[in-house]
Amino acid sequence: MRDHNLAEFRVLPVVTARDAASTVALSRALLAGGMRAIEITLRTDAALDAIAAVRQEVPEMLVAAGTVTNPTELEQVVAAGVSLALSPGGTDQLLAAAAEAPLQFIPGVATASDVMRAMDYGMSVCKLFPATVVGGEAMLKALGGPFPNMKFCPTGGLGPNNFRDFLALPNVVCCGGSWMVAADLVDNGRWNEIERLAREAMS
Repeated sequence: MRDHNLAEFRVLPVVTARDAASTVALSRALLAGGMRAIEITLRTDAALDAIAAVRQEVPEMLVAAGTVTNPTELEQVVAAGVSLALSPGGTDQLLAAAAEAPLQFIPGVATASDVMRAMDYGMSVCKLFPATVVGGEAMLKALGGPFPNMKFCPTGGLGPNNFRDFLALPNVVCCGGSWMVAADLVDNGRWNEIERLAREAMS
């Protein structure tokens, strides 16, 4: 499985799916705002249905699976046809399964040891999580020294006021955030507002 050029996506909106229909509508609003990828997390029972629905109804959108925490969940998202999966962390069990899976996998890291473990399993991109809690930009700059070839997708605590600072770092290929897909916007069907926030993030 070839790795995606994550720099093309710039910001990966991190979505907690309520149901398939609203997630499809959300995806269309994000796409209209210029976002061509969406991370649907496995935090709700609706997640797998939402992944299937968006893949079918918004085929221009790259659908990634998020919050994949064990090999069973990895099998489920592979079966759902996703080509990109992310995790908040990375156990040896999960990393071993991901190394054999037909998709790109981005494990979460918070320390240098986490990065080294990901490298042991052939991973080339890691998700710094929770980014602002574990040192943010300073942590990414520090990790750039011993790991010059590792790229990062920081997620956790990023918003409209700081995400561009992260994207400016040479070892950051994209970042994850949920400010443009906030629950109140989705629950109230404020698709125009979501489209505006997506366009601002991509500009």
